[in-house]
Amino acid sequence: MSLDVSPKLLAEAEQGDIREEDFVDTVRTSLPYAYDLVASLATELRDGNAEFTDNQTPPPSERERGQLLRALASDAIRGSLERHFGIALAFQNCHRVAAFRPQSRDVETYGRFTSVRSQVLNQSPEFRDC
Repeated sequence: MSLDVSPKLLAEAEQGDIREEDFVDTVRTSLPYAYDLVASLATELRDGNAEFTDNQTPPPSERERGQLLRALASDAIRGSLERHFGIALAFQNCHRVAAFRPQSRDVETYGRFTSVRSQVLNQSPEFRDC
């Protein structure tokens, strides 16, 4: 299971829609490495002038790598993090996460980062089984 959902949040979901803030809080407590990484990239992007910020440091363990993969593979989690932090996320390999300004999805830099060419060029043998 990727998220530790409280009984209260589960009951709310069973009754209908839940508040996205409550969902994001569940992500924060369930996947702290992924949440903190995205938060730091969002802060760096907001405080700077770069078109994007990215992480190229591998997670310290498979546990953290798993958190990152679960967060970015889920449309609901990824979308909630993007809306919460006001960013657009892009992902390569097992850990290279980038934060872009939302309007950058239509810009060449975002397209280049998310291209199949960039994915191929960003490969290395140590990432084969990550």
